[in-house]
Amino acid sequence: MLIFITCLVAALVVLLTTKKRYRWIYILYKTLPRDFKALFRFTLFNIRIWKWENNNMTAAKVFASLVKKHPNKIAFHFEDDTLSFKELDEYSNRVANYFLKCGLKPGQTVALLLENCPEYVGIWFGLSKIGVVTALINTNQTLDPLVHSIKASESVALIYGSNRSAVVSDVLPKLESLKLFQFVEEQKTSAPGTDLKEELKKSSTDYLKIMDKFGPKDKLLYIFTSGTTGLPKAAVITNIRFMMMSAALNFMTQLKEDDILYDALPLYHSAGGMVGVGQCLLSGVTVVIRKKFSASNFWKDCAKYNCTAAQYIGELCRYLLATPETEPIKHNVRIMMGNGLKGQIWNKFVKRFGVKKIYEFYGATEGNSNLINIDSTVGAVGFVPRYAGAIYPVTLIKCDMITGEPIRNKYGRCTVCKIGEPGVFIGKINPKKAVNQFSGYADKTATKKKVLENVFKTGDLYFNSGDILVQDELGYFYFKDRTGDTFRWKGENVATSEVEAVISNVVDLSDATVYGVEIPGTDGKAGMAAIVDSNKTLDINVLARGLKASLPMYSLPIFLRVMQSVPLTGTFKLKKFELQKDGFNINVIEDDVYFYDAKQGSYVPLTKDIYENLISGKVRV
Repeated sequence: MLIFITCLVAALVVLLTTKKRYRWIYILYKTLPRDFKALFRFTLFNIRIWKWENNNMTAAKVFASLVKKHPNKIAFHFEDDTLSFKELDEYSNRVANYFLKCGLKPGQTVALLLENCPEYVGIWFGLSKIGVVTALINTNQTLDPLVHSIKASESVALIYGSNRSAVVSDVLPKLESLKLFQFVEEQKTSAPGTDLKEELKKSSTDYLKIMDKFGPKDKLLYIFTSGTTGLPKAAVITNIRFMMMSAALNFMTQLKEDDILYDALPLYHSAGGMVGVGQCLLSGVTVVIRKKFSASNFWKDCAKYNCTAAQYIGELCRYLLATPETEPIKHNVRIMMGNGLKGQIWNKFVKRFGVKKIYEFYGATEGNSNLINIDSTVGAVGFVPRYAGAIYPVTLIKCDMITGEPIRNKYGRCTVCKIGEPGVFIGKINPKKAVNQFSGYADKTATKKKVLENVFKTGDLYFNSGDILVQDELGYFYFKDRTGDTFRWKGENVATSEVEAVISNVVDLSDATVYGVEIPGTDGKAGMAAIVDSNKTLDINVLARGLKASLPMYSLPIFLRVMQSVPLTGTFKLKKFELQKDGFNINVIEDDVYFYDAKQGSYVPLTKDIYENLISGKVRV
């Protein structure tokens, strides 16, 4: 109730003190019903988090209470199998007891490289019961990026699926001290590692008292994010962070215990593995897991498992719209939640598939500045009432639109953006409040780079999202772009420096820069590499083979621009902005441009026909 009164007083103060009173009357008329609904849900959410913190709860302790409440309820559907809450609890206890006997200690890290399945959750959840942190590794990673992720998380052991045995064998020479455990998926391989499935069959399902020692601020997971620069970073996910992210979505979307959630997203990402799975572990919701997303089976699965809610990312929605328009499949999905659904296809998606509510949300895995759109306003990633900044301190500040660097005035302070003016999105850091905490990364240097100091006054700290957003007069935020050296493609973050390093290693050319370019009708940005080949020694086929061997497919540049020379900055860096501005437009580019033909598995010259087909959407990428 106090939070309602505070906001109402703030709104009245704004109304009485501003010169544009009539406009503010209109704004309050349009937004107060929305704001009170959000504040009510936000208050209930904060009460839940406060109780969990004060009772020293962890994800495992919350789950234990759900097991007592409904032990035989289905926790996970997976293909034709089910796993009850009791069975999931017992499986995770087997994992905990086994690795405790193996000598793992609280605070140590184990890397997990496994495809989606219920056991995936059971493994990291079981490790959490003995205080061991699990690093969730992207299953697309190979070679140096994989080595980097394992080392960055300081993992002492690796649990990997037998389907990834060849990938693991390739990196073992660089990971000599790593303990290996092979989880047999389709069939056991000759690759090294203890057969974890067999060992767990012999392990005890007894409750572990050691679990009682851990609290909400203890580390639970490392989830990798590229942030805005450099190689993937191990974002620290504490118990309270996991609980807060999962509970926030639960309260703001009003999911119920009898809902069934369809989660076809990768479990190594925060959306699928934390927000989605968290609905089961913390709120008792049955979750459907799929090994890999399938556009043709999405609605069939939802109907088969009687799902009432589903998760998405923007790219997923585009794939669903691209499926043939046959007889509509009857389903019971009333709400969908996710991020990246573009305003251009929003109404078309809702109309075609009959989804009543879209909950678009925004937030970085590691960030403290999160938003959610609770009233299905087309294109909005969320909102914050313009008079409620003190309650939820997030804002947009003026920045260099190329680099994303905040612009400071003569006093060294930042400036809040005006309505309709794009700026970088930041959130105030307050270690005393769960919703405003920033736990950072395993790498302390990387953590420091994401923190802005002395933003509005001496000593204040803000998390820098690195994203450009814009806010309208009603308080809605809209995503514009990412800054720095990262772009998003195929639902994944691509670190440009990682791709640049691979190009340099493969073809031994020092001048190469990678950036994202927009292709009409697609979500995110496709990768493009500009390479300086003054001596004309570049072998496109050799480069293609090297890139495919070293990078996941989503990181592979779709376009190559081969240049004789390139404009440099005063510090001898390639002028990426100018290159990005040209895109792959062969009508303005005089250099040779190549397009990656997925069917041929190689780069081909970008002809006028291919270019026009890409622009018109006749060629899919």
